[in-house]
Amino acid sequence: MKKVPYRHSISKVLGVTLFVFLLFSVSISAQEDGAADEAATEAAGAGDTAGDPAKGKALFNQNCAACHALNRKMTGPALANVETRLSDDEGLDREWLYKWIKNSPGLIASGDSYAKKVYAEYNQAAMTPFPTFSNEDIDNILAYTAAPPKTAAPAAAGAEAAAGASGADASAGISNEIILGALALVFALLVGMLFLVNKTLRRIAEANGVVLEDEASSKRLPLWKAFAKNQFLVLVTVIFLLLGSAYFAYGWMMQVGVDQGYQPIQPIHYSHRIHAGDNKIECKYCHSSARVSKTSGIPALNVCMNCHKSIYQVADETLEEGKREYGVDYNKEIKKLYAAVGWDEENQKYTGESQPVEWVRIHNLPDFAYFNHSQHVSVAGIECQQCHGPVEEMEIMYQFSPLTMGWCINCHRETEIKVEGNAYYDKIHTELSRKYGVEKLTAAQMGGLECGKCHY
Repeated sequence: MKKVPYRHSISKVLGVTLFVFLLFSVSISAQEDGAADEAATEAAGAGDTAGDPAKGKALFNQNCAACHALNRKMTGPALANVETRLSDDEGLDREWLYKWIKNSPGLIASGDSYAKKVYAEYNQAAMTPFPTFSNEDIDNILAYTAAPPKTAAPAAAGAEAAAGASGADASAGISNEIILGALALVFALLVGMLFLVNKTLRRIAEANGVVLEDEASSKRLPLWKAFAKNQFLVLVTVIFLLLGSAYFAYGWMMQVGVDQGYQPIQPIHYSHRIHAGDNKIECKYCHSSARVSKTSGIPALNVCMNCHKSIYQVADETLEEGKREYGVDYNKEIKKLYAAVGWDEENQKYTGESQPVEWVRIHNLPDFAYFNHSQHVSVAGIECQQCHGPVEEMEIMYQFSPLTMGWCINCHRETEIKVEGNAYYDKIHTELSRKYGVEKLTAAQMGGLECGKCHY
């Protein structure tokens, strides 16, 4: 028998694999230890830097941000370095700030010259007094306002803290990649081993005079010729092709005029996810005409400005999420709103130079179909989400429902009407319930399937 080489191949390959895996394990352990040390160092650093400015930021955002910003005028003056500016320009100390923040109307009434000056400068807009604030609370707020270049520092610190907190996750991610790489290498080695085993077995077969049959050399009838000769298979295939073509053609034709999923890009990006979802703004606050009108209406930009006179930028984490997840800069979209309504941010007033916004309509029924929002919203009490879907989760609004005739009819057949507290129709409801043998009537049983209800 011919001597077969590679008889020690398997043991050699396994040995190399074990060595590589141990090497990777040591590397992973070292990286995890380094990441743990880094996380500990960052946590210690965070402990040193955390303090009054962070508490001050929370108090500022909760109580002051509606009227004040750090580096720009709003309803009130900018507050960056306010204590230093008052000390240098007006000779006022922190005690004056305590009195002003806790009871600004009282300080104005006392005849304080600077208090009266600020009151007059900002159109006699009275500042909300905060008598419940302690001196420590005010100290924290002043510590936050004392370093305007560090306005984003809390966010940056938060990012560093998040990076530190997720250091273990990052190192775990790196470790997972290394482990996957090691497994891929082991898999490749196993494939190589199988190749060597196959080659070795062939050598053994050749040495023993075993002849391997070459299946490719055997002659067979081509599959298409065999299929063509079988008339039954040809007939069945043609029938299936015709039925399948008719099915898909019917499905395609039934979608003509159905715009389900339509999601146009609007001239100003508006996130229903943030407004209706995160901030819990009621749909009918913006679409107020849905209560009393046939249409839900396009909200006037003045409705937007009710909030965005004060909200001129979004939180840093929301801004980063928008850029990362949706490719949208929310702050730039707010600037578009200001340009459309003619709002002067610096002077906090309207310029009178407005621009129309050409919104793209999303939900559009044919002219021959009548639909009344007030009938469904105010009378039937149907929630907006029943037709428009989970609006509070939509970053970009789209048509959720098909809005077809069949879809409307099914809703009328399944939706029970509310008869409680409607004495005018008690007799009719009672007679119809007896007629249909039911306890509660559906919209269809009340005439909701009559053609004239929607087509007239």
